Amino acid sequence: MKTKISLLLNILLIAAFLITSCGQATQVAPTQAPATNAAPVGFDWKRYSGQEITLLFNEHPWTDGVRPYIQEFEDLTGIKVNLQAFAEDLYFDKMELAVRSDKPVADVYFLPMDSTAYTQYSADLIAPLTPYINDPTMTASDYDLADFPEGFQASAMYPPGEANAQLYGIPITFEAYILFYNKDLVDKYLGGKVPETMPDLLAAAKKISEEGNGEVYGAVMRGIRSDTIMDTLTGVVFNSWGTNPTPLPYNIWFDGDWTKPRFTDPRITEGLSNYAEMMKAGPPNIQSIDWNDANQLFAQGKVAFFIDASLFGPGYEDPATSAVAGKVGYSPLPKSDQGSMTGHWLWGLGIPKNSQHKEAAWYFIQWATNKDNEPKIGTKTGGAPRLSTWDNSVYKGALNADYVKAVQTAMATSRPTAVFYEGWKEIAIMIVDSIQEMYGGKDPAQATKDLQDKVLSVTTKK
Repeated sequence: MKTKISLLLNILLIAAFLITSCGQATQVAPTQAPATNAAPVGFDWKRYSGQEITLLFNEHPWTDGVRPYIQEFEDLTGIKVNLQAFAEDLYFDKMELAVRSDKPVADVYFLPMDSTAYTQYSADLIAPLTPYINDPTMTASDYDLADFPEGFQASAMYPPGEANAQLYGIPITFEAYILFYNKDLVDKYLGGKVPETMPDLLAAAKKISEEGNGEVYGAVMRGIRSDTIMDTLTGVVFNSWGTNPTPLPYNIWFDGDWTKPRFTDPRITEGLSNYAEMMKAGPPNIQSIDWNDANQLFAQGKVAFFIDASLFGPGYEDPATSAVAGKVGYSPLPKSDQGSMTGHWLWGLGIPKNSQHKEAAWYFIQWATNKDNEPKIGTKTGGAPRLSTWDNSVYKGALNADYVKAVQTAMATSRPTAVFYEGWKEIAIMIVDSIQEMYGGKDPAQATKDLQDKVLSVTTKK
């Protein structure tokens, strides 16, 4: 009997101990670390320490800008970086081979944020970045994607215009299309008055060419018969188009359907004509001039006005390579009846679908494009795509103040020049041909009517 009573007392004591213990556990559990080996919740730069990634880059000022800081990334993350850079003419071939290779070749690559990127997306060759951006364990809380203008992101949001679109590239450098002018020539021929409207610019450029006696010219533009002039050309047409939407994939050229081109719209006709008129104020060999030739002529002080990529600006301020250092003015495109508008083109960073280190690759992309590093890297390009960078003292201090003001103003009215259409190059050449016809004297309205018919003959067959 005593044994049974002792046993019963022991049971009651054990039960009381368990009840008390559970109560205590309930009280202290919130302040105790979990007794597991689970990975810590939150973002950790060391998460992929020990991995190695290959960067496939274009030899570009941005590449020059990031090189000195690669070691900082390696120290921060423990990720080893293998940087491979190629001259631009070789880079495009290397890029296409890399994303299409059966074996992984690169983990991060220079992504042209235009129809090239869209073609790679359509072929399922590029990895989406949105899942990483939306994951707080993969992206630092202060990354702030919204600091990149929506118009910049739109160039790599696919499917374009869809609610479920994802981002496939992060911008690293952009070019908007602005007006460069030679202050000395404006003083000499125009009494120092810079044209404020597009008609005034055309008249001023013509005047300087007529009075320059072949020694200086009123303007220079990309004049070759090539689809590579389309971004600058589109920026000029945007200036005549105004604030009406130009949604991708159609952009300005089609009215929501590939069978509805709108080249006969008076605003498009005007924009194309303005480009041709600027060509007329240029050198006699304008039809053989590409961007590098035009850039050189302006840097030599032989041209009063040049409409092209804002990225040329920092180079004009280098006295070692430019005869116009300290003599260049920068301005948004002169106003048309629709105001001052422009376009932009971007390089970005993307991840090939065949990469075996996508997460570590994303770590590099977010590090290189965050608010701390973009201002330092961007001083080499003058085309940093974050809005906040243009107010950063390090970044602004490295650039001409008038240049900064002109580009900031252009960014506010800039939109993508890209068109996402299979066979776009063929149509682009048709547009360029219409410019060449106007340059040769063809009536602009007739030239765009003929262009409309040519494009319809292509798009209605598909």
